[in-house]
Amino acid sequence: MQWNLSDSGAVAVIVENSDHFARFDEVHADVPQVRSVWQIDTGDLDKLTAAGTSVTDAEIERRRTLANADDIATLIYTSGTTGRPKGCVLNHSNFVELARNSAKELAEVVAPGSSTLLFITLAHVFARFISVLAVHAGVKVGHQPDTKLLLPSLGSFKPTFLLAVPRVFEKVYNASEQKAETGGKGKIFRRAADVAVAHSKALDAGSVPLGLKLQFALFDKLVYGKLKAAMGGNVRYAVSGSAPLGPRLGHFFRSMDVRILEGYGLTETTAPASVNVPSKFKIGTVGPALPGVGLRIADDGEVQVTGINVFQGYWRNEEATKAAFTKDGWFRTGDLGAIDAEGYLTITGRKKEIIVTAAGKNVAPAVLEDPIRANPIIGQVVVTGDQKPFIAALVTLDPEMLPAWLANNGVQGTLSLAEAAAHPTVLAEVQRAIDAANTLVSRAESIRKFTILPIELTEASGHLTPKLSIKRDLILADFAAEITGMYDSAPKTQGQSLAH
Repeated sequence: MQWNLSDSGAVAVIVENSDHFARFDEVHADVPQVRSVWQIDTGDLDKLTAAGTSVTDAEIERRRTLANADDIATLIYTSGTTGRPKGCVLNHSNFVELARNSAKELAEVVAPGSSTLLFITLAHVFARFISVLAVHAGVKVGHQPDTKLLLPSLGSFKPTFLLAVPRVFEKVYNASEQKAETGGKGKIFRRAADVAVAHSKALDAGSVPLGLKLQFALFDKLVYGKLKAAMGGNVRYAVSGSAPLGPRLGHFFRSMDVRILEGYGLTETTAPASVNVPSKFKIGTVGPALPGVGLRIADDGEVQVTGINVFQGYWRNEEATKAAFTKDGWFRTGDLGAIDAEGYLTITGRKKEIIVTAAGKNVAPAVLEDPIRANPIIGQVVVTGDQKPFIAALVTLDPEMLPAWLANNGVQGTLSLAEAAAHPTVLAEVQRAIDAANTLVSRAESIRKFTILPIELTEASGHLTPKLSIKRDLILADFAAEITGMYDSAPKTQGQSLAH
């Protein structure tokens, strides 16, 4: 916070409540340029409104027309997953032109009468862009910042589309599975999930066998319909970004008539650069480029972007700005990917995160981390192994999902995270998740050892960004001792993979 306020030169701050004010107050002395602080829940917003009653319509119009398309609309600071955050300069044109083009491509999603419930922080460019898109398209927007209240809020607001990171969809699926398990219907749910995935894949193939149609119709009444009702009953689309969504989840939700439209973008691209849309849709990809946006793959596999959405540069950082663009003006995303013959983009990893083992093997962490994290009891996974003899992983448990899972598996549901981290049943489940992920890669890329940390990695602990991405460098530094233990000649690791 201190860096963002100082670097931006902000002179005023708006906070929602006393907790936010206390966090600001900790750094207030270090940001003397901040002259005004308004706290919403103490009535300061009403005071601002009252103070504006004397402003004439002519003055409002004069101020409104001061800005043009090339002027700065906002500074959004990168999440700082690697080092100090940089302020991305986005102008009005970035938002306006991208919103116009996106509204045309997503016409079915943002049609008249549509609504969405935002639970992604407005500090994130994705939520900021969607807010602008909603104003342009006339979409009704609700806000629920507490994800623990997500399901009841969906039930009351009944949105027609959602925007979320993959972790949210994983939690919806995992919570439903555990609820079914608790009610003695776990096998039915898992069979229903298998049928849903098979049905979606058959739709892609162009023909659904009669037997599969009948099974799907049965489970639609027993499982899919109830799950859709739990999401409010009206959700038809869900836009997912920030990390890959497993194809299995995409197929599962599609069979509930909830089409998850994966997209790709960064703060520097005003959120979306590509997205699957109802008319151009391919599960497992992040879709084709939006109109006005160009995508290409560099010789080293990096995804590069040009177009109406690309930012103007980093605030007061010419060196970083210069490094961010190629000589011919394309933005270097730092992500690795591929574009197929039909123009659909697939993201395969991040250049800076590529691990090079002692044997010279290049390993993309996301290929292993994403499928492991889909397990209901796993919160986060951080793969390690740079300049090491093999790949290992740090694992944390999900405190929300853990109690029900423990109870369903004959273990005391009140175990603490530390106790659960050492329990044989939990270790075996984590082992199964890792072994399954290892089947997706070569032996040299597979995870050989893991350790379960006795804590939760959160935004509050400083280990996650607002969009729930891991701060890899910080985690590797904070848990260096645990990582070293996995590579000692006398291993201190809690788990060891035997799958390879």
